[in-house]
Amino acid sequence: VVEKAMVRVLHLRCATRTGVSEELSEFLKEAIPFYESLPGVRVQLLRNVDEPNRYIEVIVYETIEAYDRDRARVEGDPRMQALLQRWRSLLAPDIAVETYDDVTEAVRTRSN
Repeated sequence: VVEKAMVRVLHLRCATRTGVSEELSEFLKEAIPFYESLPGVRVQLLRNVDEPNRYIEVIVYETIEAYDRDRARVEGDPRMQALLQRWRSLLAPDIAVETYDDVTEAVRTRSN
């Protein structure tokens, strides 16, 4: 029997276009509060130590339902679509999106 994960994590691997790192920071100051306005959504931004124009945006969904609500917002909310369009305009075209289920608790439970 496969257990359903309680936490889903989205990794958005990206690099800024030349000279727009500051613009990305300013954009995210506006965007992150909107992203996190849905219950159960938390955003982190990680910058690569060796390549400071490379980032991983981590979006943690506390539940699958929070993930599903955000997916619906991405598809149907005009403000979200406008934010995503601005975000893409700041980034190099090689954006990679990866979705993970956090299975840490299931592993811990089985090993105890």
